[in-house]
Amino acid sequence: MNKREIKKHITGYVLGGFVFLMLIPFVIYLISQMPSASLGISLPYIRFINYSAAALLSLTGIVFAIWSNIDLLIAGKGGPADFFNKPISPRSKRLVTGGLYRYTRNPMVFGMNALYIALPIFLNSLSSLLFCLLFLSAVILYLKQTEEKRLIRDFGDEYLKYKNSVSMIIPFPPKKDMEK
Repeated sequence: MNKREIKKHITGYVLGGFVFLMLIPFVIYLISQMPSASLGISLPYIRFINYSAAALLSLTGIVFAIWSNIDLLIAGKGGPADFFNKPISPRSKRLVTGGLYRYTRNPMVFGMNALYIALPIFLNSLSSLLFCLLFLSAVILYLKQTEEKRLIRDFGDEYLKYKNSVSMIIPFPPKKDMEK
């Protein structure tokens, strides 16, 4: 990697870290604190269960987010930071289908959304949970309208075969034709 690519990777990770690890969780927290946002309804709350579920989701999310970033960097020779088809960090040069990418085409999205959903469970906030589900819906739309089209352009039939064999977000075992 040359110095320019290293700078782009750092820029991508700093910008992505700010948006996905600080800004979005802060918005989720703010929504949970709005008195009118609860609509008089709360999540079922048993402290030990809520905290355990939030911890499990958080741990799973962290593993998925970090592992998928490492796979993109090492196996894909690129990074995840793309904003409406404008690369912020260098784009992957190879299609990554191993590691967690064997079970979901978007392990980073799964991981971050697991973290986001853990926060409303921890805070016992139905309004924040609804926000997270709406946010995930918007992310799925973005992935279908933008990222998948770019991946088809970049990797062609290889991506189409992968797309037809591996779940979009939720990790599942790959279909038989993807296994080797």
